[in-house]
Amino acid sequence: MKKTANPQKNRKKMTRIMVGLTGLLFLVFIFRFSMIMITKKVNGENLSEHVNNLYTRSSILAAKRGTIYDIGGSPIALDATSYSLVAVLTDEWSEDTENPKHIVDKEKTAEALAQYISMSKEEILTILNQEDLKQVEFGSAGTNLNYATKSSIEAEELPGITFEETPSRLYPNGIFASHLVGFAQSSASEQEADTNEEKKLVGMMGIESLYDDELDGSDGEVTYQEDSNGYRIPGTQIQEKEPVEGDDLYLTLDSRLQIYMESLMSQVYAEAEPESMTAMLVDPETGAILAASQRPTFNATTKDGIDSQWQNLLVEDTYEPGSTFKILTLAAAVNEGVFSPFATYTSGSVEVEGGTIRDYNKDGWGNITYLEGLARSSNVAFVKLVQSMGYDVWESYMKAFGIGQSTDSGLENEATGNYSYTYPLEKANTAFGQGVTVTPFQLMQAFTAIANEGTMMKLNYLDRTENPNTGEITVSEPKEAGSPITAETAQTVLTYLKEVVYNENGSGKAYQIEGTEIAAKTGTAEVVNSSTGGYYTGYSNYLYSVVGFAPADDPSYILYLTMKRPANLDSLNGSKYLSEIFNPFMTRAIEYDNLNTEVTGDVNQASMPEVTTLSKDEALAALAAVGYNDTAIIGSGSRIVQQYPYAGTQTITNQKAILMTEGAMTMPDVYGWSKDDVLKVSEIAGINFTFEGEGYVVFQSLETGSILNAATEVKIILE
Repeated sequence: MKKTANPQKNRKKMTRIMVGLTGLLFLVFIFRFSMIMITKKVNGENLSEHVNNLYTRSSILAAKRGTIYDIGGSPIALDATSYSLVAVLTDEWSEDTENPKHIVDKEKTAEALAQYISMSKEEILTILNQEDLKQVEFGSAGTNLNYATKSSIEAEELPGITFEETPSRLYPNGIFASHLVGFAQSSASEQEADTNEEKKLVGMMGIESLYDDELDGSDGEVTYQEDSNGYRIPGTQIQEKEPVEGDDLYLTLDSRLQIYMESLMSQVYAEAEPESMTAMLVDPETGAILAASQRPTFNATTKDGIDSQWQNLLVEDTYEPGSTFKILTLAAAVNEGVFSPFATYTSGSVEVEGGTIRDYNKDGWGNITYLEGLARSSNVAFVKLVQSMGYDVWESYMKAFGIGQSTDSGLENEATGNYSYTYPLEKANTAFGQGVTVTPFQLMQAFTAIANEGTMMKLNYLDRTENPNTGEITVSEPKEAGSPITAETAQTVLTYLKEVVYNENGSGKAYQIEGTEIAAKTGTAEVVNSSTGGYYTGYSNYLYSVVGFAPADDPSYILYLTMKRPANLDSLNGSKYLSEIFNPFMTRAIEYDNLNTEVTGDVNQASMPEVTTLSKDEALAALAAVGYNDTAIIGSGSRIVQQYPYAGTQTITNQKAILMTEGAMTMPDVYGWSKDDVLKVSEIAGINFTFEGEGYVVFQSLETGSILNAATEVKIILE
C-alpha cells in the first residue's frame, strides 16, 4: 500500500533548509563585511581612497614665466592674458528673455564687432548665420585680443558674446629684434587643451626657445575637498604647493636704440624694397649686442609677418661679404708688415694663376698708393697684399678671425660659412671677400678685434639672469674669442679706415656725421643665384653693406648694415639707402653714449608704479608723486586698465607715459610728440600708424577724441 505524503512534514523540512541557507549567507556576509572593515578594500580597491577621490578637487596654480628685459630694465617679453572671441548661437542656455545668453540681433552684433576685429560686417554675419552650431569663433581675427579690445567689445553690451582666456606672451615693443628675442606661445590649441597646465607657454624661437628651461617656472597646485553640492567640507585641510616663478632675463639690448633702429629699417625697407636687410650694433669692448634687426621680420605679439621669414638672418644666412671683408685682409697685412700705405701699384687688373682679377673700375686709376687703393676699395690692392704675405699665412689669419667656424651663439641653426681655398684664383678671391661665405654674427665678432685693441670678443646678448624666488643674480661675463692681431695693428687699421670716409676718393664719404670721426668700410658683393650657381647680373643684384666704427680713434660702437638686391636702386651703389640708417642711428647712439658718461642733474630715474585699476585722477597723482609729469590718456572710461611703461620698469621720468582706460579707445592729441612716443600708443592700443618724415609730429589724420578701432588708419607726419 502506497504511503501518503505529509505536507506539514515537507514544509518543516524546507523551512529548515531555507533557515540554514539564510544563516550561511548571513555568515558569509558577516565575514565579508568584517574583512572590508579590517582591510578597507573591495576587489583590491581602497574604499577610503575611492571616497576621498570622489570629493577631492585640485587646481593648478600656474607659474609665472620669467620676464625678458632690456639692459635698462624695460620689459621686452612678459606674461599676459589674451582673449578669444566666442559667439553663442543657441538659445537653449538662455534662462529668460530679459537676460539672453545668445545672439539676439545678428545685424547689430556684426556691425559692432567689425569695429574691433579685422573682419567686415558681412564676413562676421556669414559666421553668425551658420546653422546647427551652438557657438562659433572668428578665426585668427578673433584670437589674441588684448584687454583693451575685450573691454571695448564688452562696453557694447552684446548678448551672446563671450571671451575665453588663454595664457599668452606680450611683446610691448611690437617689432623689436624679433628673430633674436623670438616668441613663446601656448603649447596647445584651444581645441586640444582644457587646462592651464596643457596651455603652458613654450618658447618657439630665439632666446625664448634657447632659455625656455630657465624662463619656465614650476606650476603649483591647491587640493581641497568639497561635497556633492560643490561646497567645501568643514574641517578638511587645503593643501597648497606654491608655484615657482621662472627666471628673469636681462638682455644687452638697449630699447632706446633698438626701437630707433627698427624705425629706420622699416623706412628704408619700404623705400628700397630689397630682398633682405640686416643691422647690428655692438659694443666692441664687451661683445654686447646693443641692437639687432632684420627684414623681413614680424611682430611677436600679433605674429604678423611670421610667415615671410622664419630664418634668423644674423646667424643662419651665409653670403659673400664683399669689400667689408677687406678690413680683415688689411689687418693681416699690417700685422705682417706688408702694408706700406704710400707704396704704389698699378690698379685695374692683376693676373693670377687661373684667371684675371679686376677692380670695379676695370681700367683702373693708374699707379696709385695702397692707401688710395683702400679708399677706392681696389680689389687689385688687396690681392697683392695677400700675395705678399703668402696664401698660407693669410688663411691662418682667416681662421684666427673665426671665418668658417661657429661663433657658438647658442641660437638655433647657426651656420658656419666656408671658403674655397684649393686653387690660386680661389685663394686670391678671398682677399676681397669673394669665394668666402660668412654670417653677420661671424663678421661682427671678427670686427671687434679691430675696435678692441686686437682682442676679439665673443658676441653676447644676455647680460644677467635673476631668480625672483631667491634673489640670486647670475652675470654673463664678457668672453674673449682670441687675439688675431696686436693692439698697435688694430689702432693703425682704424686710422687707415678713416680714409674710406674722409679721402676725396673714398667710397664711404656718405657716412660722415657731424661731430664724430668715423672709420668705415663699404662693400658691394656679388650675390649667388641658387638656381644657376652663377652670380646675378645687373647693378641692383648686389649685396650692399657698410661697417662703421665710432668714434674712430677709440670706438664705443660698431655698426654693420647689409641690404641684398634692392628693387628700387636709383644709383650705382646702395650707399644712399644705407646712409639713411647709418648716419641718424650712429648719431643717436653717440648722443646716448655721451648722456651715459656725463653726470647731470637733469636726468632722473624712477620705478614706474602700478596704476592699473586706479581712477584717472588717482593714476596721474601716483605718477606725479615719483616724478612722471608727462602723461597721455587714451580711452573714454574712468579707470585705468593698461599702462606704458609697465609697472616696475626703471625709466627716465621725463619720458612720456601712456595710460589706457576701459571703454572705447580714443585718439590722443599727438602734436609735438616724437615718433617713439606715438609708437607707444600704437602698441598699447593695437593700432597701426603710418609715418612720413622724421622729427616731431606736425599732423595727425585722425582728430583728437575720435574712436580708435582695428579698421582705423592713422597717418602721422613728422618734421
